[in-house]
Amino acid sequence: MLRYHNYNIVFQEVPGEITLAINLTNCPNGCKGCHSSYLQENTGKILNENVIEILLKKYGDAITCICFMGGDSDSQTVEKLSLYVRNYSGFRLKTAWYSGRAELPESCSLDNFNFIKLGPYVENLGGLASPTTNQHFYRIENSNLIDETHHFQRKNIRQTHATNN
Repeated sequence: MLRYHNYNIVFQEVPGEITLAINLTNCPNGCKGCHSSYLQENTGKILNENVIEILLKKYGDAITCICFMGGDSDSQTVEKLSLYVRNYSGFRLKTAWYSGRAELPESCSLDNFNFIKLGPYVENLGGLASPTTNQHFYRIENSNLIDETHHFQRKNIRQTHATNN
C-alpha cells in the first residue's frame, strides 16, 4: 500500500515542467544524510487512483507533470498510478518518478513514465546538482533512457557564478 505525506507544485524537480510532486512515505533506502528522512516512516494517507483523481481535478489545469517522489517500497503501485495519470481523460500530463534505487526494478516498464531519477543519495557525492553525484535524471524516449542530469548541474553552475560575481 502506497502512502503519501504531502504534495506541492514545484518547478525544479522536472526541468521544463510545472510539476505536482507527491512525497511518498515508507522509503526503504535509509540513505545517510537524506534531506527528507521523515519519509522513511510508514505514515501518511493512502495514495490510490481516487486521490489522484481528486488532485487532477484540483490541479490538472495548472500542471504539466506529476512526480512521484519515492515509492521504492511499492514500485508496482507507483507504475500503476503513473499509467492512471497518463490515461486519465481530459489531461495530457507527463509523469516522473524519483526513485532511490540504483536501477529500475525489472517489473517496471520505462514506457509507463516520461522521466525517472535513479540512484540512492550518497552524502559525500551529493544530489543531482553536484558534479560528483551518482544520481541520474533521465527523460524516456522510445524506451530509451536519455540522461538529462546536466540540467540540474547547469543551474548549480549559474548559481555559483552569480555568487562569485
